[in-house]
Amino acid sequence: MIALARRASLAVAGLSTLALVACGAEAAAPEWSGAWAAAVQHPATAVTPNWSAGGFADQSVRQVVRLADGGPQVRVRLSNRYGTAPLAVAGATVARSAGGAAVIPETVRRLTVGGAEAFEIAPGTEISSDRATTPLAAGESITVTLYFARPTGPATQHAQAAATSYRATGDHTAASDAAAFTESSQSWYYLAGIDTVGPGRVRNVTVAFGDSITDGYRSGIDADQRYPDHLTRQLTAGGRPGAVVNAGISGNRLLTDSTVLGDSALTRFRRDVLGQPGVGTAVVLIGINDIGLAGMTGPDGLLSPKVSAEQVVAGYRELIAEARAAGVRVIGATLLPFAGSPYYSADKDRVRMEVNGWIRSAGAFDAVVDLDRAMAAPTDPTRLADTYDSGDHLHPNDSGYAAMAAAIGAVILT
Repeated sequence: MIALARRASLAVAGLSTLALVACGAEAAAPEWSGAWAAAVQHPATAVTPNWSAGGFADQSVRQVVRLADGGPQVRVRLSNRYGTAPLAVAGATVARSAGGAAVIPETVRRLTVGGAEAFEIAPGTEISSDRATTPLAAGESITVTLYFARPTGPATQHAQAAATSYRATGDHTAASDAAAFTESSQSWYYLAGIDTVGPGRVRNVTVAFGDSITDGYRSGIDADQRYPDHLTRQLTAGGRPGAVVNAGISGNRLLTDSTVLGDSALTRFRRDVLGQPGVGTAVVLIGINDIGLAGMTGPDGLLSPKVSAEQVVAGYRELIAEARAAGVRVIGATLLPFAGSPYYSADKDRVRMEVNGWIRSAGAFDAVVDLDRAMAAPTDPTRLADTYDSGDHLHPNDSGYAAMAAAIGAVILT
């Protein structure tokens, strides 16, 4: 159970303290929908050097995200899923970004939980803030600033954000300028989601679920060039309302849990997909790390088990069954070519092709998008097209992520 710690008011000139939204205090429950999300991970620095192992003490962390949907009110979801002790948040704000670590002063709103400006998050849990009344538009960048007065211990994180976060010594939750935020990182900490509220929203959120190719690895930093970013813009242009939120984790596998590469897709699907407010559609693109890492020692120092196409298919069937039981449409994406990458062997590619053949022909998914064929080189179907290859022959570049979004968007819009 989450313990709430009230403290003396942190009222600052120009800040609005949010009112408590008590259960049952309104005529109707708010219609929350996900506007941004990140799949949280264990504290780990083996792949991405960051602040997660040491955590924070007398420090403010300012994180910048771009919303895929807007609304007149917002709430922030914070996670202490991998913490071993209560996480004491001494203060928190949300504001419109002015670029980098700066914010627009008049938009700063203090976040509360149960009306308290200081609160604790129990280990293994996630909380949502009270609602903040601040109109926000789709595509707008906002900041969430968290102040930790006392040591947090290792921090629940999202390792590869393709976005810059900032750190300052002391409480700078209300600061509008960037002067104090002299340190930076390309990970997110404790931040699991941002939801907006508005009338008439019924299950219009699409969750992009997968590994580094969904996470946007090797896309432009602070450029919002991941495929889910492109997909949001495409669906909006196509007249389809609702956000696309990103539940990718770099290195993630369908079948195998890891403290470095994230809980497996089977472990986290219910939390990271079905638990998203307003989810109606899931796009599943995962399995290449199960196949490619098989028989190799991964970044977590563990030998990755070999997998067959039948094992991967069995994993997909579990995800599909969970989605169907929750009334969520599930779209399957074929696995991209990977010849030339350190993962590649002819035997592993045969497993990939068998898996892709099943995705195309089994009729198990509600719809299929054939990224394998859309992204392959014209003269060699085992390789990514040069125009889409980031250079490692496994991950797309920004143009490749845009091409993926175009293929997926065509399926969703039809």
